[in-house]
Amino acid sequence: MQWQGRRESSNVEDRRGMSGPVRMGGGLGLGGLLLLLAISYFTGQNPAELVQGIDSGGGSASQPGGPPATDESSKFMRVVLADTEDTWGTLFNDMGQRYQPTRLVLFESATESACGLGQSAMGPFYCPRDQQVYLDLSFFSELATRFGAPGEFAQAYVVAHEVGHHVQTLTGVSARVDAARRGVSQSEANALSVRQELQADCYAGVWGHYAGRKGMVDTADVEDGLRAASAIGDDRLQKQTQGRVVPDSFTHGSSAQRVEWFRRGLQSGRVDACNTF
Repeated sequence: MQWQGRRESSNVEDRRGMSGPVRMGGGLGLGGLLLLLAISYFTGQNPAELVQGIDSGGGSASQPGGPPATDESSKFMRVVLADTEDTWGTLFNDMGQRYQPTRLVLFESATESACGLGQSAMGPFYCPRDQQVYLDLSFFSELATRFGAPGEFAQAYVVAHEVGHHVQTLTGVSARVDAARRGVSQSEANALSVRQELQADCYAGVWGHYAGRKGMVDTADVEDGLRAASAIGDDRLQKQTQGRVVPDSFTHGSSAQRVEWFRRGLQSGRVDACNTF
């Protein structure tokens, strides 16, 4: 990606290196945290809320107030976030609305959010209660080594997907999905979650479309993004974690579905092409 020298967002809060004891999910350990991550994928429940339910109190997590991020990785995140702000600002303006940017919180190991205690093993997540994206940069090493999806655009796709959830919050999609999931069967609720996640993938593609127009992204970068979308499909994750695939339990979509909707956004650059509902 050609990102150096571009505008950096000021909506990044760096909590890395903050001191203070943190309760790691009530002493679950890494294995337990990975299990929670799998449960969140299969049930559609926010992983931060799962940990909050287990963590009975005591200790504290990282708090805001760290110094501005100046390392190369965090500068890249600032540029990506800034470009999502520019893209969605223009798209919202075209729809007669005003875009309110999300904040990206960088942390290590664990941190507090309005959705509960966020931990690295959950992977990146968006909390609609405080409208912030939470990310431990070590996730990208996992994405490259465990899931075989290296590259800067693969990382940018992850951030753009979480920003897509913020767009859904601003447009009311998230609230409508939450309401629709009440009173239906678990498989029906999961199907709604899949539609919501696939739309966020498509929105990530919409951002990628305009990043390409600006010369930030080339063909090789796009392949990195498509590889990342495929790597985190429910079928592939289920095969890795439990050795079998259970489609009714999907909450994010299969690898093929995630690639398809990400590609739709990339090729069209249109918000209305992302109607997964």
